[in-house]
Amino acid sequence: MKKSLILRIALVSALVLLSCAAASGQKKSKKIDVGEALSGYFTVATDEAATPDSKGFIRRWLLLEPISKPNRSNTVFTDSYIRDAFAKEPYEGMFTTLPKDGQKVKVMIEKQAPVNLTAGRPQMPTGPQEPVFEKATLTWYALDSKLFNVKLFRFATGLDKERYGAIFEAYTVVECDEDIENVRMAVGSNSASMWWLNGEEAVILSGDRRMVADDCMSKRLTLKKGRNIIRGSVINGPGMSDFCVRFIDENGKPVRNLKIYSK
Repeated sequence: MKKSLILRIALVSALVLLSCAAASGQKKSKKIDVGEALSGYFTVATDEAATPDSKGFIRRWLLLEPISKPNRSNTVFTDSYIRDAFAKEPYEGMFTTLPKDGQKVKVMIEKQAPVNLTAGRPQMPTGPQEPVFEKATLTWYALDSKLFNVKLFRFATGLDKERYGAIFEAYTVVECDEDIENVRMAVGSNSASMWWLNGEEAVILSGDRRMVADDCMSKRLTLKKGRNIIRGSVINGPGMSDFCVRFIDENGKPVRNLKIYSK
């Protein structure tokens, strides 16, 4: 009787272990291969320096998985609205420390119900009157865009993350061999966005807009010798999301003598 009981316990234990191992295997198989998931629009960045493309557009960026921020319409994106939205540091140190590829951060997000996609244009959920917040773990990715414009919508879709009603955060590092004076940062975005150079505000694009190259330009800036950090925040409700950034010299020509890093 005793031997039979021991055998029964051993059999149950073995079945439990096999079940756990199978579950673990299923979890691992669901892990997203980033290079494959984003292959239509991005490649994984290398440690070697990149350079602007033939028209000066910067294609190498550190992108954070989208931060859920429900908005039923893009018409609310006034200067004051987006300044307030972007003034909130998603996590401690993000505004002052360059993130790393693969870095995971805890961010407070605003929950939203699934978007209605049956009416042609995405219909954002009305949601509760009072916003509901929760903590989420998001990851930074160092990527090279295959196009001059960085397709944030495709980035989110490829990773199976929130693509509507979201804030996207972007960083890149531009290195110069010497000071380059009197340049302008030229930006296009869908929808609203703000951009900073070395911690100083450079460009703001408000309102409901489509991405157009050189849509807004900064005042005259100086890219200093050495490392220069560019940060951008893009917010969108329904619709697509993307951006493009380059620097233009005094003669309106693209600045190309730059090295671009993601760290």
